[in-house]
Amino acid sequence: MTYSTRPSVPLLGIFGDRLRGKKTEDIHAHDRAMIARANAQAEHNSAKNRLRIAMVLSTAVYVAIGLKMAALAMSAPIENINTYTPVKINGDRADIVDRNGEILATNLPGYSLYVQPHEMVDPKAAAQKLSQIFPDMSEEKLYEWFTREGSKFRWLKDQISPEQKQAVFNLGEPGLQFGKRELRLYPNGPIASHILGGVSFGEKGVNAAEIKGQAGIEFASNDFLSNPKNAHRELKLSIDVAVQDALENVLYKGMKANFAKGASAVLMESDTGRIIAMTSLPDFDPNLRPKGVIQGNDPSLDSRFDKAALGTYELGSTFKVFTAAQALENGVANPSTMLKAGRSVQQNGYTIKDFHFYGEQLSLTDIIVKSSNVGTARLARAMGPEVQKKFLGELGFLEPTSLELAEARRGQPLYPQRWTNLSAMTISYGHGLAATPLHLATGYATMVNGGFKVNPTLFQDIPDDLTRSRIISAKTSMQIRDMLRQVVTRGTASFAKTKGYDIGGKTGTAEKLNPNGGYYVNKNINTFASAFPMSDPKYVLVVVLDEPNTPDPKKRTAGWTVVPVAKDIVERVAPLLNIRPVYTPDLPMVAKVMNDG
Repeated sequence: MTYSTRPSVPLLGIFGDRLRGKKTEDIHAHDRAMIARANAQAEHNSAKNRLRIAMVLSTAVYVAIGLKMAALAMSAPIENINTYTPVKINGDRADIVDRNGEILATNLPGYSLYVQPHEMVDPKAAAQKLSQIFPDMSEEKLYEWFTREGSKFRWLKDQISPEQKQAVFNLGEPGLQFGKRELRLYPNGPIASHILGGVSFGEKGVNAAEIKGQAGIEFASNDFLSNPKNAHRELKLSIDVAVQDALENVLYKGMKANFAKGASAVLMESDTGRIIAMTSLPDFDPNLRPKGVIQGNDPSLDSRFDKAALGTYELGSTFKVFTAAQALENGVANPSTMLKAGRSVQQNGYTIKDFHFYGEQLSLTDIIVKSSNVGTARLARAMGPEVQKKFLGELGFLEPTSLELAEARRGQPLYPQRWTNLSAMTISYGHGLAATPLHLATGYATMVNGGFKVNPTLFQDIPDDLTRSRIISAKTSMQIRDMLRQVVTRGTASFAKTKGYDIGGKTGTAEKLNPNGGYYVNKNINTFASAFPMSDPKYVLVVVLDEPNTPDPKKRTAGWTVVPVAKDIVERVAPLLNIRPVYTPDLPMVAKVMNDG
């Protein structure tokens, strides 16, 4: 503090005051009062300056602290180099809906869980409590992660439920943090699981994670679904979720009733190739898709394996219809032509027999209705292997289907490198060529829709002016439809008879191929390829049972096992497809054939 040092009173002022009669004491009192006022004012000014300086300094400190806190709040934690990406991560993904707009897959806001070990207060307690919240996480492993020297960041869970998030939050451990996520939700659980496939996380950051298709349509249409421009659009599929649910329920019960190892089914529009429902059992929940790759000699043991679009099987006597269509189309026979059958036929030392002896001669229709291997084999030999190979190639049996799934594109049929007479004879009744149930459904669609080749699709929107190639004539298609109907009314598929819905189809019982070579003993693949209503076949249904194992070995053929399941499926889904039951007597369909032109 600075005090006044000026002289007490100027001498001239003192002399003047004394001449005016003032006392010396009064003069000095006045002077001291002036000095005191000056000193007080100086002290007041100094205090004000100190206060201003303190206010400026404290404001600067608070601003610095606030800026630092804001910077920390907006910055991401230190991540491992493997999880860092300088590119903005897009966590959005378009919805998938069925043909009626019902949600099949959508996004849901969620969270991930990560840890910053250097920020933890009690790693041991946190490890113990986290292992209780997440039973799949080891307390010992967690503690090791939390106490590893130099560890600053680690992902713990890619996605957690709201309940799990709250439980972790309640631990009060500052080192445990939550990141934002868009989670893929499949509200119908396992329904259509093989069609949808599932997703996994790609590039990951704290505030977002890339969602990538892992299988099914999620993988096949990943570019569309992950494009930010399509975030608010929908990918519309051709399937009907209500029909899909009904088909899966009935098929599951049929699989269990026949003690089968697995099952598959394809329901397709015969004119367009649109898939209305397609399933493979056992299935899985895409919300909890199993991790890892499918391994082993028999991949069909894995629930993720798509038996309908990827699994290749010898489909047995369902192929006899294609042999009949060849004969009709090439003018070799008509439905009533009597053809040689007999007890057996031999070729290159190989003997082909029938399940029963059906007679020395059979009409072409009866060869199909009674399912004669001998009659079909003789017919195929008469037409020759080249004719057969060309015809099956036109139907699509020599290459994977064009369905929009990576699994379907890997479903390569198996057939002999050298297509001999013996090959043609065995392939004519479904042995020696392995294809997927999807191939079979596509082939049968051509048989019943007037003869046009269809390409299977999972998309609802297809061109209205789609050019279709003709494989067989309308007349041949009508004759095949009549044969398929007679297989149900008086043949091997009699258990498919149902009131109101005129089903037609063909059974197939085939020995199951062993991945290690040859065939399994007493293990079959049972198939029923059908269409309905046969008066105007709008839909094709293929149902397959993998290794049915009924108590009575004599009742393990397709007619006893898979046919009743297919009948139950038709009765269940037909009303959902707005097909009204019609009660009319069976009339020959050939009489209805119009001029093919």
